[in-house]
Amino acid sequence: MKWFVDFLSSTLGRKLLMALTGIFLILFLLIHLLGNLQLLKCDGGESFNRYANFMSHNPLIQIISKVNFAIIIAHALVALFLTLYNRRARGTDGYIVKNTKSSAWASRNMGILGTILLVFIVIHLKDFWAVMHYGDLPTTADGEDLYSLVAAWFKVEWYVGLYVVCMGAVAFHLWHGFASAFQTLGMNHLKYNCLINFVGKAFSIAVPALYALIPVMMYFQNGCCHK
Repeated sequence: MKWFVDFLSSTLGRKLLMALTGIFLILFLLIHLLGNLQLLKCDGGESFNRYANFMSHNPLIQIISKVNFAIIIAHALVALFLTLYNRRARGTDGYIVKNTKSSAWASRNMGILGTILLVFIVIHLKDFWAVMHYGDLPTTADGEDLYSLVAAWFKVEWYVGLYVVCMGAVAFHLWHGFASAFQTLGMNHLKYNCLINFVGKAFSIAVPALYALIPVMMYFQNGCCHK
């Protein structure tokens, strides 16, 4: 067991943990997006409320949710350790993939981008997750009415602006992080580099863009999607 602890305490072990937690969070982003897109259905929030209540009351999903919180914390802590290590050893490349000017910029600013995202996650959890679990929400036939809470926040200009800006940070974070994760896992073979880079860039643009589209569209809704 000591060898495992020593491995995770090493720079290589931390990079591996960073890659594995990063891939888990990439999958979480995609699955969470599929649920959030229910917000755009013109059914008065019925589809989203069914999704939200299923996610909040299913025992298996709740276990995965707690694991997800742990992985977010682990990802942030390991990123901090690697950032501090790279500052002390500036003669090395650190956790960087040098593919394009954009990825180089993202790699140099992963700490800043990660901090923005961590602050956003805390705000997001406070305004939605905490209210859903510990607040006093109105109820519908499908359970608690989380849709009304989301719709109210997405009518607040500064919140919509914050959400869009943070999704931009997610895009830059993924632009570098997606390729870095596969490189750390040893999957940067010439046969797969083009595919990994293409998928990574497409994912880093499309997923944050769709996340950002949701509050923007809800902000400009004229009420035709409410029953």
